[in-house]
Amino acid sequence: MVKVWDGFIRGFHWLLVIGIAVLYISGDEGWLDLHFVTGYMLLALMITRIIWGVFGSSTARLSSLFHSPKAVISALLKDQPATGHNPAGSVMILVFFTLIFIQLLSGLMSSDDILVEGPLVQYVSYAWVELANDLHRDNIDLLLLAIGLHILAIVLYRIKGKKLVKTLVTGYSPNAADKPHMRSGKFAYMLFIVLATAFLFLWGQEPLMTLLNIG
Repeated sequence: MVKVWDGFIRGFHWLLVIGIAVLYISGDEGWLDLHFVTGYMLLALMITRIIWGVFGSSTARLSSLFHSPKAVISALLKDQPATGHNPAGSVMILVFFTLIFIQLLSGLMSSDDILVEGPLVQYVSYAWVELANDLHRDNIDLLLLAIGLHILAIVLYRIKGKKLVKTLVTGYSPNAADKPHMRSGKFAYMLFIVLATAFLFLWGQEPLMTLLNIG
């Protein structure tokens, strides 16, 4: 067994799963205070992930996600050992990151023209607000489709005997091609807490206080 995922990457994955679920349900149900607070937390989480992708463990590096089309096709056709994400899985991660950032950033610039608006609406033109509204409404369907494909891939790999979910819980894999360089995720968690606190202080005080029944 080889350790392939550090503590932050594992925590990031499960926090992201919970956060997207809460974001979708709260938006669908009109629980906007929870929706905004969750959005700010997820933005902090995603920015932390990008920074950790520069300084973190070798399997967390963003550079490890970029592969040639030939490598991606080969990974789809052949069962090859990999350390961390294989080339095909890396493409899925890049798609996820893109869709999630579109969803979060468009939310910051969205407005219903009545009562609710994101914190960046006042800084952009109305044309940008309209574009953000459209993206925020339509992009969620693409994100849900990507999640569905991701779950299907996990099921198919499980049928083949690869327990991807277990690996993301324990951090260890029996199928690693080599032993990656690991770094402690403590710094990343501290950075996440700092960023989340900053976003909530700048933009989320009112919805957070409403959720906590303060004031």
